[in-house]
Amino acid sequence: MRIRKSKDESLLIIFYKNPELGKVKTRLAATIGDAKAYAIYLLLSEHTRSITEKLPMSKALYYSDFIDHNDSWHNEKYQKHLQMGGDLGEKMMNAFRDGFKNGYQSICIIGTDCLELTPQVVKEGFRKLHTHDIVVGPAHDGGYYLLGMNYLHPALFQNKSWSTNRVLAETLHDIKLLGLTYRQLDTLNDIDEEKDLPPHFRT
Repeated sequence: MRIRKSKDESLLIIFYKNPELGKVKTRLAATIGDAKAYAIYLLLSEHTRSITEKLPMSKALYYSDFIDHNDSWHNEKYQKHLQMGGDLGEKMMNAFRDGFKNGYQSICIIGTDCLELTPQVVKEGFRKLHTHDIVVGPAHDGGYYLLGMNYLHPALFQNKSWSTNRVLAETLHDIKLLGLTYRQLDTLNDIDEEKDLPPHFRT
């Protein structure tokens, strides 16, 4: 186990899909329509922004298609970057690599799909990295809503069945295979399909 002993410099990476009608929450849109799925995506994005903007660690927002300096994500609070790479795993790995190259010592990544995510959960993720190599926030759908580490471990981003219910299991398998210490956070609900919506959001 390799835990950094020096003063912590933490970075929260947020993966964000540029909002565009018909191109966000496509699995959700398949049953409730593009317009409502788009509205829910905007709500989820706003929730993520509101719970992260006052967090004490540095924050980096990674856009899917283009960097928007005029949106509601304040330029002075969020470093703004573009996702680079092939599949989701490569894009996340490159974002982590950039963060570590820039001197950050503990990095966590989240998306904008979890309405149950709170500032306290994110802070707890970084606290776990004080004593463990990896932290994972499991999602009920078999994926994860948060992943954190103190060093880059490329294997955790490779050969994964992205957007399936096997991602968490495959990630935990590789963590154990590498002999890394890890802790899991509370299991939360990601919103990807209509069944994931809170009752008052359903059609």
